Amino acid sequence: MVKAALLRAIRFYQTTGGSVEHFAISCNFYPSCSHYTYQAIEQFGVVKGISMGVKRIKRCNDPDCINVIDDPVPNK
Repeated sequence: MVKAALLRAIRFYQTTGGSVEHFAISCNFYPSCSHYTYQAIEQFGVVKGISMGVKRIKRCNDPDCINVIDDPVPNK
């Protein structure tokens, strides 16, 4: 139930513009931080998925990064 609610909230955030619309920033990673967090929650569950997403978001939006970094969710 919590997992489904979190995934719906992430989808809502994505469909309403994501980081570009809400924060006027662009993610330095592929997949974007919200997609990464969504996938991590799906694969690893709520607690570990959120933890992985927060760690990823902390690394995101480095203004000195000129290239998009490919950083997929690791396999279980």
